[in-house]
Amino acid sequence: MTKSVTLLFPGQGAQYVGMGKSLEGHTAFNLFEKANQALGFNLTQMMFEGPEDDLKLTKFTQPAILSHSVALFEKAKEILEEKNVKIDRVLGHSVGEYAALVAAGAISYEDALNAVHLRGKYMQDAVPEGKGKMFAIMKVPQEKIIDACKAASQEGSEVMPANFNEPSQIVISGEANACDRAVAWLEENWTEPYRAVELKVSAPFHSSLMKPAANNLHNAFTSIAFKDSTLPYIANVDAKEYPAGTSAQTIQDNLIKQVDGSVLWTQSIQELPDDTICIECGPGRVLMGLVRKINRNIKVISLDKEGAFDELKELLS
Repeated sequence: MTKSVTLLFPGQGAQYVGMGKSLEGHTAFNLFEKANQALGFNLTQMMFEGPEDDLKLTKFTQPAILSHSVALFEKAKEILEEKNVKIDRVLGHSVGEYAALVAAGAISYEDALNAVHLRGKYMQDAVPEGKGKMFAIMKVPQEKIIDACKAASQEGSEVMPANFNEPSQIVISGEANACDRAVAWLEENWTEPYRAVELKVSAPFHSSLMKPAANNLHNAFTSIAFKDSTLPYIANVDAKEYPAGTSAQTIQDNLIKQVDGSVLWTQSIQELPDDTICIECGPGRVLMGLVRKINRNIKVISLDKEGAFDELKELLS
C-alpha cells in the first residue's frame, strides 16, 4: 500500500539544551559541524551544552532548530528511500518553513542557516525591548480574537493574530499596550471560560512591528541562492499548497511576507488528507500535539524520541 507522507518542521520554542546529541554516530551528525563552519561560531556547543539563556536568543535559536530539523530529516530520508516511499509535501511552523524548504530543494542547508541567523537577528533588533508583547489565547473562537485585535488597534499601536496554532489556541502579537487592550476587550466581551497567557518572548513576532525585519531580510536575500522547489510545500502566509517547481521568487516572497504576517498553521493542517502520515522532523513534539488537536484522524510520529526511527520503519512497512 502506498503511504502518503507529509514532513513537518517545528518553530521557535521547541529548542532545548542537549538537542541533536541522540544523532551521534549517524552521518547526519556531520551536519552540526557544517553548521559551525557556515555560521562562523560554535552553534553545536550551544545546542549540546547550553547555556540555555544563549540558546533562547532568537539569532541562535533559529539556526539551532534548523540544524537539528535537517539532521533528523536526513536520517528519515534514508528510511523513506529504503522503503520506496515518496514525500508528498513539506511544511514548517514559522522558522520551520526554512527547514521544510531545505527538504524541498529550494535552498541549501548552509544558505538556510545563514538566512535564519540573520532573520533571528533582524527580528530581535526590530523592536526595542518592552515595546511589544505576545499572548496565547486559549478557548476563544478565531472570529472573536480577530474582533478583539481590531477593537484594540490604533494607529501606531496595533495588535494582530500571529499564530493560528490550533482551533483553541491563537497567539496575538503587537505593541504592548495594544495587546493589553485586546486582552481587556476579551475580558469584557467573551463570557465563556478562557485563558490569556503572556509569552516570554524577546520580540512581538509575526506582527506589523516586524516590518523592518522583513525589509532587512528582503535585502539579505539578494546574496542567498534560492531555487525552484522539487517537492510541494504549504506556505505559512496563505495555507496554500505550492506544487513542485514553484519559482524561487515566489518562495522568497512568501518567506518575506511571513516575517510580519500570521502563521496559518491550523489552516495548513486542515488542507492535509486524513490518510497522510505526518513525520515531525525537529526538536520536541509540539507539532504532534497541535496536529492531533486540529485533526485526530491524521497519524503523527515525532522523530525526537528514543526508538522513533524503528517506529518509522514499522509504520512504513
